[in-house]
Amino acid sequence: MNSRERLKKTLNHENPGDVVVDMGSTLVTGISASALSKLRRKLGLEERLVKVHEPFQVLGEVEDDVRKELGIDVVSICSPFNMFGFKNEKWKPWILTDGTKVQIGEKFAVKIMDDGNTYFYPNGNLNGKPSAKMPKGGFYFDNIVRQEPIIEDNLNARTDFVEDYKIFSDDSLKYIEDQANYYFYNTNYGLNGGNFLAGFGDFAPLSGPGLGNPKGIRDAEEWLVAHYTLPNYIKEVYDFQSEIAIKNLELYKQAVGDKIDVIQVSGTDFGTQRAEFISPDLYREFYKPYHRKINDWVHNNTNWKTFYHTCGSVVNLLDDFVDSGMDIMNPVQCSASGMDPKFLKDKYGKRLTFWGGGIDTQKTLPFGTPDEVRNETLERLKIFAPGGGFVFNTIHNIQHSTTVENIIAMFDAIKEFNKNSKQSEI
Repeated sequence: MNSRERLKKTLNHENPGDVVVDMGSTLVTGISASALSKLRRKLGLEERLVKVHEPFQVLGEVEDDVRKELGIDVVSICSPFNMFGFKNEKWKPWILTDGTKVQIGEKFAVKIMDDGNTYFYPNGNLNGKPSAKMPKGGFYFDNIVRQEPIIEDNLNARTDFVEDYKIFSDDSLKYIEDQANYYFYNTNYGLNGGNFLAGFGDFAPLSGPGLGNPKGIRDAEEWLVAHYTLPNYIKEVYDFQSEIAIKNLELYKQAVGDKIDVIQVSGTDFGTQRAEFISPDLYREFYKPYHRKINDWVHNNTNWKTFYHTCGSVVNLLDDFVDSGMDIMNPVQCSASGMDPKFLKDKYGKRLTFWGGGIDTQKTLPFGTPDEVRNETLERLKIFAPGGGFVFNTIHNIQHSTTVENIIAMFDAIKEFNKNSKQSEI
């Protein structure tokens, strides 16, 4: 079977033969541009500057030569716009804090201040207020909250977030259609689409990093508190967001048909290292109805599977996730409380596809030895891979400080597992 066929089997909880592998098909399954630059050199690939396709997290674009060398099975089909709201085009040079030379989109506008911090300015307006800061020597940007004083009587969900939730432009849809057609007709990759079309409550875009003057509640802490103090406002925002999401899903379906296998719905984190951000009751009141609405539309109108990203411990929400119609969960943060790999596979392995969980990116991958990386990778594969329902990916993006030796040890372990699995079937 080729990559696309194996992904379909995996998503249908059937044995795909070789485990499906992802690196770079989403904003949460990627690799730091610096680590990718080093990896390209180690693999002996053509010398060229890595493109930073997601400047907020400083992620590198995984190109076809890397996919072929490492055996990656999935590609991204998404809008050309990034988290900062500008288009990835007309690439220009940029130098990362560790000295790595990369390329970045023309509209990327930053200033390095006397304190050594790098500030990003939305819409290329260097005279405006910065929306994000990369600390001196840092690896990615942190949002800057630019919330105006909140006057409850002046809050209006649809006007406050009118610049955040927009219908796809004809230009974006043409780009998406061309991408889907190219990869569907010229390659055998599985196609992963969307870039999180309905991330209700996602803290990353909440502050409006691509907006010059965001309105309404934009501070993450105040947003959580507003579930109690201003519940109608939260629900009105989600009503508006879901309306736009459904319209965009309809347009996306017209552009790609059933060429894609997966649609990325949400990047909202519901968990911390130790517990959920909110109770199951709050999830059922504020999120589950919207998730079910999106999932129902996808399942009633397409052959796609719905992809949800949520970091942290979400063990007390898993039954509700399944009941809402979620198909795929990422990044499967096994280091968080209650997120034991064997428990997850045994209880939810026939109902959820685990896209991630392959190795810890907080400890083992960046700081372990190659042998430790190999052992943890093989252990996770033995737990998650049997019977399908598992796409190998690291737990979130591969970080800047990760050594090339450890990255290669991880991919070698995947090849070792696949080889041994075939031998055991003989």
